[in-house]
Amino acid sequence: MSVITGISASQGVAIGKVFLKKEEQVRVPIYTLAEAEIPKEIARLKEGLDKTAQALQNLHDKAKADVGEDEARIFDVHRMLLLDDEFVEHIETTIQNERVNAEEAVAVTEEVFANMFANMEDAYLRERAADIKDISKRLILNLLGQEEKSVAGIDYEAIIVAKDLYPSDTIQINKNFVKGLITLEGGKMSHTAILARTMQLPAVVGVGEAGDEIQEGDILILDAKKGEIIINPSEAEIEEFKKKQAEFEAYQQELLKYIGTESVTSDGQHIEICANIGRPSDVPAVLENDAEGVGLFRSEFLYMDSPEMPTEEEQYQAYKIAVEGLGGKRVIIRTLDVGGDKEIPYLNIPKEENPFLGYRAVRVCLEMKDLFKTQLRALLRSSVHGKLAIMIPMIISVDEVRRSKELIAECKAELLAEGVAVSDDIEVGIMIETPAAVMVADLLAKEVDFFSVGTNDLTQYILAADRMNPKIADLYDTCNPAVLRAIKKVADDAHEAGIWIGICGESGADTRLTGFFAAIGIDELSVSPSSVLEVRKTVQSINAAEQKANLHQNWNI
Repeated sequence: MSVITGISASQGVAIGKVFLKKEEQVRVPIYTLAEAEIPKEIARLKEGLDKTAQALQNLHDKAKADVGEDEARIFDVHRMLLLDDEFVEHIETTIQNERVNAEEAVAVTEEVFANMFANMEDAYLRERAADIKDISKRLILNLLGQEEKSVAGIDYEAIIVAKDLYPSDTIQINKNFVKGLITLEGGKMSHTAILARTMQLPAVVGVGEAGDEIQEGDILILDAKKGEIIINPSEAEIEEFKKKQAEFEAYQQELLKYIGTESVTSDGQHIEICANIGRPSDVPAVLENDAEGVGLFRSEFLYMDSPEMPTEEEQYQAYKIAVEGLGGKRVIIRTLDVGGDKEIPYLNIPKEENPFLGYRAVRVCLEMKDLFKTQLRALLRSSVHGKLAIMIPMIISVDEVRRSKELIAECKAELLAEGVAVSDDIEVGIMIETPAAVMVADLLAKEVDFFSVGTNDLTQYILAADRMNPKIADLYDTCNPAVLRAIKKVADDAHEAGIWIGICGESGADTRLTGFFAAIGIDELSVSPSSVLEVRKTVQSINAAEQKANLHQNWNI
């Protein structure tokens, strides 16, 4: 028996036999071509590209049938990456210039493109390096005439162990047999982590070289809350963790009793508990977990998951599903937050050395007005199907707010002139995620209907600590008094102006901070759907007045 540790990505306890996928390193042959063989090798490459593109289309069709179009769209993106001119040209150029076989040229190109994504600042895009590896591996296997080991064949209680899991793997996971996930690479924003939270599967990621201890056929205990993995435990340990597993499942069942109850503190202060989502397909999870609305719809995923610019109609249909699906509960949709670190090829936004301080979010939208207006028109059209709120990210000045509101008014006037209905009850708010917005929050509050604090970015900007850099992970702490004082100032400014304020960053689900948020009068917390009931339970357990009285003692405020 031995114990290794990693990053907790999705809580829970799992016990099962190892299904080992990490060893699947494709052996890439390397050989030199004669000059006359190069055209034939490029033709062989094109055959492999066609075969791989068809396989991705088949995966898309299967995913669409099993889980819907939104989840299937990732395979459209994979086809786009596979057939991207730069990607294909790099492979062909490597074959021609280096006179190597197609498999080796793909491997070289994979390394170049995967490194490009891996070095991006944005966590979501950094994890897209896995997509490049996925399509490259699939292409190499097709060139070699080999098939990959599939998780679809698992027919026993298993814990999947892999270097990383690709979308084409995870779409095949059967929860009846797969009880947990372990990856050697990745972080909390990796595809595997996001999937695990969505599927409510226990998961530990970022195990690193320690994961090499795990062998096919081993029995594992996965204590995902602690980020611990016990390899080949004793019978006594298995029995102990079966009890923990039962306790966790009982706790999850206990949380269900909070469905239909109010998110009110013991002394009567209401804090609305909403959900963060990224796609229309997340709406059922919002409803199942009884969220009081959507506090953050990250609209950029509509752009990232599409091989080309989504049209006004495509965006309208996506927003309509969310707004209509919530049945009158408020849905806050954040306008496009891309640029700099969040690269979308068809937008042709230049790369930057420091993208978090660069051309992104509202800065892109106010310059690319046609892009912005297309989204705003789609949002406004969706407003008649429920209760819509529009939120502008990355604000640093009153001028940005006013210019955004002018474009919203312009789009509304155009739609009405075209005979298209638009609701007269649309709240417009902004994200507070920059130190500049904190400093002028009193002025910004006079311009908008609400604030939503993006604690992820705000924390790293205030502390000058990259939230994805493991070397300074100890510095990135939302509980730092500097961050908490900033949030309190913004809350005071919001209430002074008579507007409401929410939290939409990861700290909203951190139950250590729930008392602090209640003490300073935060009106809304937006968290992942699976966290809604636990946060509601915590809200009901605290006394807001007592928390306020002990604010300085507990939080150094």
